[in-house]
Amino acid sequence: MEAVAKLKNCPMSSRKMRLVVDNIRGKKIDHALDILRYTKKEAAVWLEKLLLSAIANWEHKNGMTVSADDYKLVVGEIFTSDGTQLKRFRPAPHGRAHRIRKRTCHVTLTVKNKIPLESDLAAANEAVETVEATEE
Repeated sequence: MEAVAKLKNCPMSSRKMRLVVDNIRGKKIDHALDILRYTKKEAAVWLEKLLLSAIANWEHKNGMTVSADDYKLVVGEIFTSDGTQLKRFRPAPHGRAHRIRKRTCHVTLTVKNKIPLESDLAAANEAVETVEATEE
């Protein structure tokens, strides 16, 4: 079971964000949160909020009685892409102007569980039983 959280129009270039994103890809959520808490990059603050949101989405998707700690969640897929650019001009010597690009990025994060849920096991057992019944 997977849950997704998306961050849109983060006021940071995707290149700077990707430096931190690459550190947490594929890690367990406890380890990823520790990495983000002790990283001195601004991107870590945004990603920590996004990861907590994805965990909450996973818990909500699977019912409020299910806890994320029991199923060993991992950061499955995480990627960043370029967003829109705000284009500004800054005065330069001799009456010229230099272009300033204020970049943004989008981040998509997916968390998934390593231990299967009871509902997933029940669905898999039903599928196996229907396949066996059709083969007979």
